Amino acid sequence: MARVAFASSPPLISVRTLRQRFSVFAAVNPEMPLHHSSLEVLGGGTDRFLPALKESLAKPYDAFPLIGFNRHVETIYAAFFRSVPSVRLRRECLRTKDDGSVALDWVAGDDGYLPPESPILILLPGLTGGSQDSYVRHMLLRARSKNWRCVVFNSRGCGDSPVTTPQFYSASFLGDISEVIAHVGDRFPNANLYAAGWSLGGNILVNYLGQESCNCPLSAAVSLCNPFDLVIADEDFHKGFNNVYDKALSRSLCRIFSKHSLLFEDIGGEFNIHMAANAETVRDFDEGLTRVSFGFKTVDEYYSKSSSSKCIKHVRTPLLCIQAANDPIAPDRGIPRDDIKCQANPNCMLIVTPRGGHLGWVAGSEAPSGAPWTDPVVMEFLQHVESCVTINGERFLEDVHQIQV
Repeated sequence: MARVAFASSPPLISVRTLRQRFSVFAAVNPEMPLHHSSLEVLGGGTDRFLPALKESLAKPYDAFPLIGFNRHVETIYAAFFRSVPSVRLRRECLRTKDDGSVALDWVAGDDGYLPPESPILILLPGLTGGSQDSYVRHMLLRARSKNWRCVVFNSRGCGDSPVTTPQFYSASFLGDISEVIAHVGDRFPNANLYAAGWSLGGNILVNYLGQESCNCPLSAAVSLCNPFDLVIADEDFHKGFNNVYDKALSRSLCRIFSKHSLLFEDIGGEFNIHMAANAETVRDFDEGLTRVSFGFKTVDEYYSKSSSSKCIKHVRTPLLCIQAANDPIAPDRGIPRDDIKCQANPNCMLIVTPRGGHLGWVAGSEAPSGAPWTDPVVMEFLQHVESCVTINGERFLEDVHQIQV
């Protein structure tokens, strides 16, 4: 096969990779705004993706009264009082190459109901999160109602996932997500794969997209309330009321650790098992365990090198990022706006809501107890990608810098 590339073209990619990406050049009327002024929307992919989301984004973002007025109230309300839909799940434990284990929770009954080529959405919860969380369950139901196959990727120790080696997970470790995506793709070779990640799960997902770049097997992805810059997020984590979240998350990490502490009993080296087991902050846990497990000299080095803000410019897969301007855990100032809006990368689009807290977004038709405002937007984006033009059964993806003949 002969390959032709225009000047200043990026590296050429294979036909297999081409069919796993897409594009659409939508005609945009510059006189007709496609999103409400209450929303910040930018990105090199705006012209490609925004027209498909105009139904949701044309309306103002109206935070639910009394709850949405304060970012902490909204964050806490969503965590403790949002409804948790009942979803029957079937667990599959996947043994990784290093003898670790992760748990994949599939919606029960889908294999007998959905055709094998149905699109698949892989969900990555936040730090210590899993398939039990309300925001995960709501997205499962939303995607399932559109006849998408869904699976939740529970990281090691999360969602009662087994831990079989003295290693958990981190913001930069991409071995598990790579194996999960490969495994799901092998099980359903005729289905297009998608992923959505929240908070730390969003950071891991964007790191994966940047690492895989042109070779990414996902057709599209969504990142929500991603901290992006972990150094900035850590700075803000120790300010004011944010200390409440820090202590709550560190307690969750300690609970997970305590269930598997015998695996770490004689580990030695630079590990500080006592500090990790009794961590009062997330930073303490990362100092005692995480940064040592993954070969970092200091916690600050771990945070700096694990920040997805550094690799988003390498993403070559359609990516929607949704953030809240008042997120207490994923600070607005950490969003890599310049790299997202770069016209040289037409793959990313960012939506920033004026309110929403962290994992909150108590707004929209289902507020206050139903699905977050983001869920319909996420599915509109993913369905837009899935419904793009196909040629002879192959997904056609443009790259104006590349032609293969």
